[in-house]
Amino acid sequence: MPHLGRSHDQRYPDADGYFGEFGGNHYPLEMSAALDELAAGYRDLRESPDLQRELTAARTGLQGRPTPVHHLRNLSEQVGGARIYVKREDLNHTGAHKINHCVGFALLARAMGKRKLIAETGAGQHGVALASAAAYFGLDCEVHIGAVDADKMRSNVGRMRLLGAQVVPVVAGQSALKEASDSAFRAYVEQRAHALYAIGSAIGPHPFPRIVRDFQSVVGREAREQFLSIAGGALPDHVVACVAGGSNAMGLYSGFLDDPDVALHAVEPLGTSGRHAATLTFGRSGTLHGARTVVLQEDDGATAPVSSVASGLVYPGIGPEIAMLHAAGRIRVAAVSDDEAVGAFFRTSRSEGIIPALESSHALAFAIRLAADRPSAERILVNLSGRGDKDVDFVLAEYGADHLAGPA
Repeated sequence: MPHLGRSHDQRYPDADGYFGEFGGNHYPLEMSAALDELAAGYRDLRESPDLQRELTAARTGLQGRPTPVHHLRNLSEQVGGARIYVKREDLNHTGAHKINHCVGFALLARAMGKRKLIAETGAGQHGVALASAAAYFGLDCEVHIGAVDADKMRSNVGRMRLLGAQVVPVVAGQSALKEASDSAFRAYVEQRAHALYAIGSAIGPHPFPRIVRDFQSVVGREAREQFLSIAGGALPDHVVACVAGGSNAMGLYSGFLDDPDVALHAVEPLGTSGRHAATLTFGRSGTLHGARTVVLQEDDGATAPVSSVASGLVYPGIGPEIAMLHAAGRIRVAAVSDDEAVGAFFRTSRSEGIIPALESSHALAFAIRLAADRPSAERILVNLSGRGDKDVDFVLAEYGADHLAGPA
C-alpha cells in the first residue's frame, strides 16, 4: 500500500509524475517539450512569494474566499442520524470550485510569458471560471465544449462569451466532455508557443494532476480549520465529494488525507438504464488523455460511452491520484443514480434555500443516504462544489412535473 502519511503531497507524484502505478506522461514524444516546459515553470513558481501573494489577493478580491462550512440543519433533522455539513464552494465567484485552479493557471501562464489560456469544459463551470480569470489577468481565452453540452448549458456558453472567451463547440463522438478534452489538447499542441492549457480537472499527463491538486488544496485547508472551529476541535467522521476527474474531491480530501479516522467517500454517477460514468465501480486500468489511470472500457479496450444527468460528470476516466487512493483503500466508492441526484437537487433547494449543481447533488444524495444509516453523534462534510443556476432550466423542463406540486 502506498504511504499516505503527512508527507503525501511531497511524495506524490514522483519525479516521473506517477501516483503509485497511475499517472505519468503517455502523450506522444512531440508533446514532451511543452509538458517539460510546464513542469519546470511550475516547479520554479510553486513556492514563489510573489505568486503566492498574487494568488491570495485574487482569491480574496475576485473569488470571495474563504468560503464557509455550513450545517444543513433542516435537512439533517429531516433525515435523522448523522449531521450533514457542506463546504460552500458554490459561493465562489462564477459559482463553483473551478476558479480555484483557473486563477492559478492564469498566474502561471502570465509568469511563463503566455498570452492565452485554452481549456475544455463539460457543465460550463470551468469554462466560465477560466474566462473570468483570463479577463481579470488580461489574457485571451479559448474554451472547447461538446455540442450536446453547449446546447444544454446555453447560459454558461453565454457567460463565457460575455467574458471575452472564444467558445468552440465540438461535434465528434458523444459531443461531450471527453471529446472537448481531445479538441482542447489538439488546440494546445498547435498554439503552445503562446498558449497554456488550463486543464479542467486533476487529470491528464504530468504535471497537470499535481498543479490542479495544489491549487484546489485551498478547499481542504480551509475546511479543516473551519470544521475544527465549529465542532469544538473535532474533525468530520465522513468527507464526501462527487468524482469524475477529481478536482473538487482532491481539493477537499487534501485537508484530511493524513487523518485515518476520517472516511473519504467518492460518489460516482450511476446514470440510468445501465448507462453511467461510474469509473471506479466498473472501470479497469488503462490510458486516457495522457495518463495511466482507471478507464471505462469496452471488451476490446475502446473507451466506453458514458452518461449522467450532470454534464460535468460525463467522463470515462478518473484522475490518477484518485485512482491510487482508491487502490490503496483510502477512498470508499458509492454510486448515485440520475433520479437520486435530481431528488437531492429538489430536496436541498426546498429544505435549505440552496440550489446545488447536479454534480454536487450526487454527493448530497449519498450524504443523505449515509446520514440515515449513521448515529447522530457523527458528522458528514460534503463538498458543495457548485451552484445549480446552470441546471435550473434543464431540471425544471425534464423533472419539474414529477417534483413540483401545482402550476409553475
